[in-house]
Amino acid sequence: MSARLSLAGLRAHPENGGLRRIAGPEDAEWDAVAVETAEADLPALLDGGLAVLLDAAPETPWQQDAMLRRIRERGFRGVAMPGAGAFDPGAQRLAERLGICLLDVQRPIVLAQACWMLVQAQDALTLSHVRKVARSFEYPARDLSDLLRQVSANLGHPLALVDGTEVLHSSGGVLDPALHAAIDFRPWVDLARAGDAAAASVRVDSPSRPGLRLVVFGTGLSESQLAALSVAAEIAMPAVAARILIDEVAEVNDVSASSALLRDFVDARGLADDDIERRMGERGWRTAGHHLGFRMVGRGRLDPLPLLRAVRAALGGIAAEAHVTTAGRGLSGWLAFSEAPDPVTVERLARGLRSLHREVGRSFAIATGVGSLQRGSAGLAVTLDEAADAARIAASRSATGWFVRVDSLGLEQLLLAWTGNDTFVPAAASLLAPLQGASGDLLRTLSVYLDQESSLVATAAALNLHRNTVAVRIRRVQELLGVDLTDPETRLAVHLACRAVLAPAAGDGPARREHGILGA
Repeated sequence: MSARLSLAGLRAHPENGGLRRIAGPEDAEWDAVAVETAEADLPALLDGGLAVLLDAAPETPWQQDAMLRRIRERGFRGVAMPGAGAFDPGAQRLAERLGICLLDVQRPIVLAQACWMLVQAQDALTLSHVRKVARSFEYPARDLSDLLRQVSANLGHPLALVDGTEVLHSSGGVLDPALHAAIDFRPWVDLARAGDAAAASVRVDSPSRPGLRLVVFGTGLSESQLAALSVAAEIAMPAVAARILIDEVAEVNDVSASSALLRDFVDARGLADDDIERRMGERGWRTAGHHLGFRMVGRGRLDPLPLLRAVRAALGGIAAEAHVTTAGRGLSGWLAFSEAPDPVTVERLARGLRSLHREVGRSFAIATGVGSLQRGSAGLAVTLDEAADAARIAASRSATGWFVRVDSLGLEQLLLAWTGNDTFVPAAASLLAPLQGASGDLLRTLSVYLDQESSLVATAAALNLHRNTVAVRIRRVQELLGVDLTDPETRLAVHLACRAVLAPAAGDGPARREHGILGA
């Protein structure tokens, strides 16, 4: 024998013949193993050994007592046999007194093979694990979670994909936080222990997700088992790394499709479009009922995809149907309801979105805007627009905690807080002055175009013009002003200038005349 055999190691082995302890020490260890058909065939003396018997256990208590005494006299400290679970309670107590670990086993040949692997054939144990991992790749996995489930099921040990702070995926069991903390992330392969728990881990060679490790773990694992499992982890790792890349590409494609769909929907401005409605239905996006829109934007450079992952995870804490996708340099999403929620519920959900903003904001520099409760397909477009406007304002207002809700003040009030001052209005009039020679058509077209989120189709519908006419006017506006309306900051500045110049003036009637203000 090259190593001691332990009860814990046998229990941790996925193919131990259905082993079950009936009596005797929990921490039993043996120096040797004897496999025989019957008790009479055992060696005359094998001190500190484990006897594995193929015959069923004796049925009568006196026979059971006599067998245990004869086994102990031969020096054995453990016996495994089919039917040991039916031993008389008195015989079980005798086993306890004699220091014999009494084990019931359904398939003794399988147990004998496990004993051989654990103490005499380390290479065979490793090869067995490798074959089981390879078997996991015979059928294509749906995603990373499915791949880990297949490997764990075939290997007979739980798996986890971790980084230095959290468990990202797991299958077959829960990784003890103490064991997670004991893993050394520096070497290629690491063997770690924390109490009875042990883990073999390998660095995941993923260029897009550095700092990951694939972990195989369990309790009662011997050093030989850990070493074999470390090889299994190394064999599984390339498939895991490839699956991460495949899932990321699929995620990017899906997010791109969902983002384009939402953009098409917003551009339609609630107008009936069977194709858009069908695509939204296929994605599970509710357009009927009631909606509460929200928008998150970065207060600097921001990768929307990691933000999307974090927000999707955090949305699980809000008790409402939620949808979210990337949109421009941020995210757009909404809460959906089949029936109109009462005001108390709306307030609770708004507080939930604020809490989500704070939670996500610990990792991302973001500003968040929340729209008002709206109804139907057209209402969904409205609340998303409101949320986008509120997010733009929130991005410049640290006093609000970078969070603005339209219902709290009203969108127009929020805009006027920016634009209704003695310095901004003259500056806005000066900015838009090149448009004064066009009898107000260019300014009005520009204002509606920006109100319609830069949609030519929606602007044309609002002004009862042809789309090409709108396009020509917008190109002329950009030429006269010397601006690029595709730039978000420029677009926001011009939009606010339009709001300031076209805002109602006290005592001047319902609205200022565009050309009158421009000529002032």
